[in-house]
Amino acid sequence: MSLSNSEKIKVDIVGHTAVVTIDNPAANTWDTESLPALEDLVEALNNTREVYALVITGAGEKFFSAGADLNIFADGDPQAAGEMAAEFGKAFEKLADFRGVSIAAINGFAMGGGLEVALACDIRIAEEQAQMALPEAKVGLLPCAGGTQRLTQLVGLGWAKRIILCGERVKASVAHEIGLVEEIVPTGTALERAMALAEQVSQQSPISVAACKRLIHSASDITISKGLADERTEFVDLFSTEDQREGVNAFLEKRNLSGKIADE
Repeated sequence: MSLSNSEKIKVDIVGHTAVVTIDNPAANTWDTESLPALEDLVEALNNTREVYALVITGAGEKFFSAGADLNIFADGDPQAAGEMAAEFGKAFEKLADFRGVSIAAINGFAMGGGLEVALACDIRIAEEQAQMALPEAKVGLLPCAGGTQRLTQLVGLGWAKRIILCGERVKASVAHEIGLVEEIVPTGTALERAMALAEQVSQQSPISVAACKRLIHSASDITISKGLADERTEFVDLFSTEDQREGVNAFLEKRNLSGKIADE
């Protein structure tokens, strides 16, 4: 039985990695079916202990995702707009809070909500031909799925304003220069590279990774003194886990880990 309840969001489990494909032709847009499907899928993956990483990509060769299906907003109904904004928020916040590591394999155009889903991921890998934008203001809208917030955190005020207020579309090379993506790879290889990173994640303790991710995410919202205190608390808490005992002893004894005990 598939973990996804929509054909627009496909998932395959490869080892310890969930490969999620946005598949809504022709431009892999988001709608009222695919957004709840993504939210439900991430929840299911959170409860699938053998999954440590999530890689998300777009079906086909041209689009990672072109964002929202604008037909939903054509009649100007504020209630429909509010419902759609809520669906975007729930889905992408669930993705951002995924307990493992999420990696966006950007294999084409990432526009609007397509870029915002990548922004909700921990790591972004873009193919050299990819282009990214948040063009909502051109059609009288604004990014409502984290674009104004997560983009600013990643690239700073200046570039966030160029991309959002000026409607600037950035190529992969520029996206890498400004910190929007972590790596550029040749055309057709983003998924392969993302899977290689996910394999690195599988060598980590998932309990440790989840704790580290919580601390990193909270860093921009709290004082450094609170963050340092939280860091020490999380460190001590790990000593109640079998992962810590096995990991340290395996290192000291110069042997391989006996297995991912966190799966228990």
